[in-house]
Amino acid sequence: MTVLLDPDQSPGTTRTLLTEGGLVRRTVLKGGLRVVTEAMPGVRTATIGIWVGVGSRDEAPTLSGASHFLEHLLFKGTSTRSALDISAALDAVGGEMNAFTGKEYTCYHARVLDDDLPLAVDVLADMVTDSLITTEDVEAERDVILEEIAMNEDDPDDVVHNLATSLAWGPTPLGRPVAGDPGTIRELTRPQILRYYRRRYVPSAMVVSVAGNVDHERVVEQVAQAFGRVLAIAGDAGPAAVRRGGGRTRFRRARGLVARPTEQANVVAALPGVQRGDDRRHALGVVNAVLGGGMSSRLFQEIREKRGLAYSVYSFGASYADAGMLGVYAGCAPGKLGDVLKVVRDELGTFAERGPTAEELERGKGQLKGSVVLGLEDPASRMSRIAKADLLHGELAGIDDLLASIDAVTLDDAREVALMFAGKPALAVVGPFESLDDLD
Repeated sequence: MTVLLDPDQSPGTTRTLLTEGGLVRRTVLKGGLRVVTEAMPGVRTATIGIWVGVGSRDEAPTLSGASHFLEHLLFKGTSTRSALDISAALDAVGGEMNAFTGKEYTCYHARVLDDDLPLAVDVLADMVTDSLITTEDVEAERDVILEEIAMNEDDPDDVVHNLATSLAWGPTPLGRPVAGDPGTIRELTRPQILRYYRRRYVPSAMVVSVAGNVDHERVVEQVAQAFGRVLAIAGDAGPAAVRRGGGRTRFRRARGLVARPTEQANVVAALPGVQRGDDRRHALGVVNAVLGGGMSSRLFQEIREKRGLAYSVYSFGASYADAGMLGVYAGCAPGKLGDVLKVVRDELGTFAERGPTAEELERGKGQLKGSVVLGLEDPASRMSRIAKADLLHGELAGIDDLLASIDAVTLDDAREVALMFAGKPALAVVGPFESLDDLD
């Protein structure tokens, strides 16, 4: 069963979303703050995430990197806790805490023993709602973020994927790196970040997601108490609407090179994909598994097993509210890059023309179903799934329903989406080359 999440659910009400596999319930608090839980009685841990519907694509060019900068600053202290107090609180109970920023959301999460969930709720909520964001912390963390960017710039794998994104979507918010660039990070000021924080981190934009050995009513009480100050001044707004694309972001089939004296060439060939929620997403997932999703995939067999041209080769997909990307990554000796690109182009062309075989289709379905179920075996993945359902999708599919959707993919469906791999891709290369002219 797939459940549509009611965008107009009244504050103070609770609804049961799913009962199969695990009990999933949703409560809306004042100001539109959503609390979603999934009970997993067989475990002794709980994972909580506070998800905020803001990411790098929400930033003006002058604010590029602000979402990620803010993620760092929220660990630096509140009016009642220092940075040491925040980290020591979770360390003292053997918990784990971290955060990450994406293009369309930011998440602060912690994993603890079930008995210590109230502490985790209190600490994360304190960080998210009462961060001081002092001038001293901004200046100190600025250097840390610049070091993080420099570290990523030393990793050719990160560089080539960022380059592919930049080539495909150009100077749009989707095309910019999540962390920003050194220029914008050096220019960001405390007032800019503070205004961004106060404008974006509001209850209606947040989902508190918890999975594990938890009781929904108790979690709601803990969240209401931890967010008490913010909820007391919250208005009557309901939950923010699910992000929808206002028009498809144009995909550019550009080419780019970052010349580096590396021992290995890194390459991404990228093509337009599908938007989040597209009806073809399950067929595309199956097709992606066939093309480059495992050791039996066409690309792995042809490039690594048969020809020995590369150690790492795979295909991937990414979907956003109004855009998507399909891609192939390979890392190889620089002298073999021309051969690798030829094989990739030949395989993509053949795949687009003929699609998968019936045998490949069944293998792809099995691989995708296995990865879905195996990926939901721990509370952290369950926490993430129910949060994204609320924040990004507006619906939550039961596991059986999801598996049935994958099983329902026909050979005609797969051959139709395989056509998406036709055409000249955007090409991003990192390696010891002077130009891309010799790679045609």
